[in-house]
Amino acid sequence: MLLSWTIVLLLLATVRGEDLLPAFWLLSDEKPWAGIIQRPFKLFPWAPKDIDTGFLLYTNENPNNFQRITTTDPDTIEASNFRLDRKTRFIIHGFLDKGEESWPSDLCKKMFKVEKVNCISVDWRLGARTAYSQAVQNIRVVGAEITELGYSPKDVHLIGHSLGAHAAAEAGRRLGGHVGRITDPAEPRFQGTPEEVRLDPSNAAFVDVIHTDSAPIVPSLGFGMSQKVGHLDFFPNGGKEMPGWTSNFVACNHLRSHKYYASSILNPDGFLGYPCASYSEFQENGCFPCPAEGCPKMGHYADQFKGNTSAVGQTFFEHRRNWRYKVSVTLIALYGSNGNSKQYEIFKGSLKPDASHVHYIEVDINVGKIQKVKFLRNNHVINLFSPKLGASQITVQSGEDGT
Repeated sequence: MLLSWTIVLLLLATVRGEDLLPAFWLLSDEKPWAGIIQRPFKLFPWAPKDIDTGFLLYTNENPNNFQRITTTDPDTIEASNFRLDRKTRFIIHGFLDKGEESWPSDLCKKMFKVEKVNCISVDWRLGARTAYSQAVQNIRVVGAEITELGYSPKDVHLIGHSLGAHAAAEAGRRLGGHVGRITDPAEPRFQGTPEEVRLDPSNAAFVDVIHTDSAPIVPSLGFGMSQKVGHLDFFPNGGKEMPGWTSNFVACNHLRSHKYYASSILNPDGFLGYPCASYSEFQENGCFPCPAEGCPKMGHYADQFKGNTSAVGQTFFEHRRNWRYKVSVTLIALYGSNGNSKQYEIFKGSLKPDASHVHYIEVDINVGKIQKVKFLRNNHVINLFSPKLGASQITVQSGEDGT
């Protein structure tokens, strides 16, 4: 039933009057916005009054309760806690979602722990809770409305999830400025479309993308994009199926992107991405350790790396653990200045003299500077001569800097 309902949402179309849109927005229902293979329906975006976009402002001074500001009433901005001397981060939800969900406000609260910032949840629920094909067009109005708040583009970071990512792209095109981070853009009606229709590196000074649901929508019901559309494209776990995914929840993988982003805010040293040509090469440890210029951090701190890359469409894979090590020989635990790891099995089988065993492990915590390595051996064979066996040398190499 859910599958049928989803397909219906993708196919249905609703038309509203284009004469209610501001003429200077220059919106069109001609190609490439409609009438192409990816968008066979010729639809026009709804009028602003029908979408009723709201801007819910959270700041360090009001982290728990938002202040509603609008583009049509400047007094709402003047009466709010909005500060021009702070960076402004917009969070734009996707299809069927709303700005008053808990995840945008939780994202803001995490930001307040590390910075002074204006955090605005863009609520376009009326335009999002309709046929998918219509919502695809409505984001163009949402993007246009974001640009009318009258701020300096260089101080703006747009964080969009799903369709919200493409709304951010629309705003970025109109601002000609600074779209910062974009998470998991939606695939249907966008994959393979011209760059003026979808998210593209030209939308901003720096665009980084987290792909968590990039399997094809048919037959895998993947709602994210596999196409590389940023300066840095991150594919955690290959970008298709995330740890903890359940087939009972269709959008589980799709929602992981903003969860990863939220986790990255309070973990600036985690979520390391490795430049790799393919996920299979990454799984075979062919991209270890990081190159001389280092590896970027996926999520909130990805912009710290933007000066190190001028290429478009670089692919980075980050695994489910945060810190990656190359270690030699058998069952070990790492002890460091920041804490200790659990035990990891490196080798299972018969140990022979002068043999080396190499394995890659992913550690949940950053142990810091390694002070010692604990080597354990479990012997399941009774040996009357009780031979002594140990490791003559144990080498540990960090994935981040190769040391």
